Amino acid sequence: MAEKQKSLLIKRYASRRLYNTETSDYVTLEDIAGFIREGREVQILDLKSGDDLTRQYLLQIIAEHESRGESVLPVDVLNDLVRSYMTPGASVVPQFLQASFEMLRSGQSQMLDQMGSMNPMAKMPGFEMMEAQQKAFMKAMTGGLANPSGWNSKDEADSEEAAEEPGEDLDSIKQQLSELQDKLSKLK
Repeated sequence: MAEKQKSLLIKRYASRRLYNTETSDYVTLEDIAGFIREGREVQILDLKSGDDLTRQYLLQIIAEHESRGESVLPVDVLNDLVRSYMTPGASVVPQFLQASFEMLRSGQSQMLDQMGSMNPMAKMPGFEMMEAQQKAFMKAMTGGLANPSGWNSKDEADSEEAAEEPGEDLDSIKQQLSELQDKLSKLK
């Protein structure tokens, strides 16, 4: 597994503009959301006071996406979150949410690994390439996060190898296509 990148430091100036210290340019909330989707950890600090504003800005990013109709959090969950801030047992909620998201990431990778064994389409020529594309899609959808439960498994290595050397599957597909063309010409 590759080394974890260090956090991207964003500084907020008194004018409320956000400054990316790596690229020496100003960024927007949408840019920051993009960094996070790419798998980067982001830390946002107030330049003058040194206060960590990361949580505030991450919540703002979520609120903006929710307000545009890109709902991820059901209203019941939002209500429960608000209640958790009002109750003395609120300390359990962050650990619960963290464990839930870890289980979600793990479950997604297990589902993808099992798709090949449970799916009758697994014997279809070219299925390995489709499976590799699905894995890449899921990785993109989860923000490109490194998968702690082992996406880089033997199955993925085999899929990558198959994508690099498609000769056998391609020959099989060509032969099937040729057979279909022969049958069609006989029908005429």
